[in-house]
Amino acid sequence: MSSKLRLGVNIDHVATIRNARGGDLPDPVRAAALAKLAGADGITAHLREDRRHILDADMKRLRKDIDLPLNFEMAATDEMLKIALETKPHAVCLVPEKREERTTEGGLDVVGGHNHLQRFVSDLGNAGIRVSLFIEASKEQLDGAKRLGAPVVEIHTGAYCDAKTQEDRDRELERIRTAVKYGAGIGLEIHAGHGLNFETVKPIAAIPEVAELNIGHFLIGEAVFIGLEAAIVEMRRLMDEARAQTDGAK
Repeated sequence: MSSKLRLGVNIDHVATIRNARGGDLPDPVRAAALAKLAGADGITAHLREDRRHILDADMKRLRKDIDLPLNFEMAATDEMLKIALETKPHAVCLVPEKREERTTEGGLDVVGGHNHLQRFVSDLGNAGIRVSLFIEASKEQLDGAKRLGAPVVEIHTGAYCDAKTQEDRDRELERIRTAVKYGAGIGLEIHAGHGLNFETVKPIAAIPEVAELNIGHFLIGEAVFIGLEAAIVEMRRLMDEARAQTDGAK
C-alpha cells in the first residue's frame, strides 16, 4: 500500500463568496490553479441542483483549464448524470443533497438506495469515470457500496470533527478506523472528508488505509487570514507528517 496520501482541495466556497455579490470574482478556477501550486493532488467541486456556489460554467472551465484530476461531487439525478457524462471528470462522488441544508449532511444511504443508485454507478463507470460514494463509517454501508460496484468510498468525517468532547471524538475516530480497515479489506479504495481542519486532520491522515482526503470549507476560510496557498501548504505538511509517523511505526 502506498504511503502517499493525496489531498483533494474543494473550491466550492470561493464560488460562494463570488455569488454572494455577483460578477466573476473571486474566481474558483484561479483558486484551483493556486491549489495545484500549493501541493494539491486534485480538485473537488460540488455542482448542486440549486447552483448555490459552483456553476455549470465553472465545471467546464475546471475540466478544461486545470491540469489536475477533477472530482465532481453531485446528487444522483438525471440532470447531474447528463452533465457528468458531458464533462467527463476524472471522478464523480455521489452525495446526498437536500435543498434546505447548508452543506452535505451525513452520508449517502447506499443500502436503502441501491436500486436507484445502481444505474448511476453503472453509467458513470461505463463512461470511464471513477465512481465514489460518500457514506457513513459503517460496515453495512461499505458492504452496500461493494455490492453496487463502486471502486471508491469517501468516509464522512463530520461527526468526528464536530465532537464536543475528547471522549466523543475518540469514539468517532475509532469508528472511522474500524470502518476504513474493513472497507480496504473488501477491496474498496478509501477516501475521507468533511469538516477536517488543522486540529482534526492528523489522526485521520495517520490511518494507513486512507488514500485521499478532500478538504474545502476550512481551507477557504483560513485563506482569509493567511492566504490560500499558505493554508494548503500547512494542511499538506500536517498530512505528510502524520503519514510519515504511521510509516515509521510499521
